Amino acid sequence: MISVIIPTYNRGEELKELLSSLGNQTYPRDYFEIIVVDDGSTDGTESTVKSLAKAYGLCLRYFYQENRGPGPSRNLGMAKARGDVFVFIDSDCIASPDWLEQIASAMSTGEIDAFGGRDTFHPDFPVLLKAIDYSMTSFIGTGGTRGRSGLQVARYYPRSFNMGFRREVYEKIGGMRNLRHGQDIEFSNRIHRNGFRVAFLPDVVVFHKRRTSMKRFFKQIFNWGVTRINLGRIDRQMLRPVHALPALAVAVYLLLALGALHSRYALLTWLGATGLAGFILIFAFIQAALIHRSIRVGALSMVALCVQVIAYGLGFLSGACKMLFSRGQEPVEGFTKHYYD
Repeated sequence: MISVIIPTYNRGEELKELLSSLGNQTYPRDYFEIIVVDDGSTDGTESTVKSLAKAYGLCLRYFYQENRGPGPSRNLGMAKARGDVFVFIDSDCIASPDWLEQIASAMSTGEIDAFGGRDTFHPDFPVLLKAIDYSMTSFIGTGGTRGRSGLQVARYYPRSFNMGFRREVYEKIGGMRNLRHGQDIEFSNRIHRNGFRVAFLPDVVVFHKRRTSMKRFFKQIFNWGVTRINLGRIDRQMLRPVHALPALAVAVYLLLALGALHSRYALLTWLGATGLAGFILIFAFIQAALIHRSIRVGALSMVALCVQVIAYGLGFLSGACKMLFSRGQEPVEGFTKHYYD
């Protein structure tokens, strides 16, 4: 049996789409269960979940806890799971019709112990979400670290929006740490460290809605930059030179801009850097526009890429500075209003 574990907080509307997609799987319903862990919702999530489970005839169990974050929510889900394979999916995702069938097929070979799947856009998504998807999944945006079958610039870590593993993995390494961000990367790192076989499965697809505004996207990516510092403090394997590139690019570009006011050499170097950045953005515009057959998506993809690089770079620099001046091993923080915001 496959146990599908879904943490949620005030995402009742998103859950309607997710549970609908799980109710329309090609995989037999008798072979999977759904565990929804409600992390303190106040929007009537329980009634929404139970009514949808009844409508689609799903084997669904609902658990409630006071608000503690997605890591503890997934831990509760794993503790309650009955399956031989545990699968995570986020509430802002929609499973492709053969999602579970592809998972079952891959795990039945006995060749892998854990996996991550692909996240992509749905044709019905608005222009902004398609642009953010391009920024997050293209090689230009993330270097293949979020899952590609081709060139990658760093080790692949399955992410909790679409990942799974055998029960034996959980029994050996335990649950997720109580980190505000990056708990899935740290969890995947322990899977690697314990010698389990990890694979990226491009045919295991979810449609990921991500953030719905550039402001929220900026905050999310800024926090990821901060998180990379925290992950590096836990295990240096999770902080590689490539992770510092956006911060280095932002810092060097700003220093050159300041230097350009006083030095002709700095001005020429800054102009060269600006030209290179412009060339990359034009390439991204063309690629995104061709993929989506939309000039608007191409234009917004350039904006999303700029926001992503600047936000991650500033978050990384902020985290590094806070770490240098902090005492003890407490994680450094970015935007802290609420995890789910």
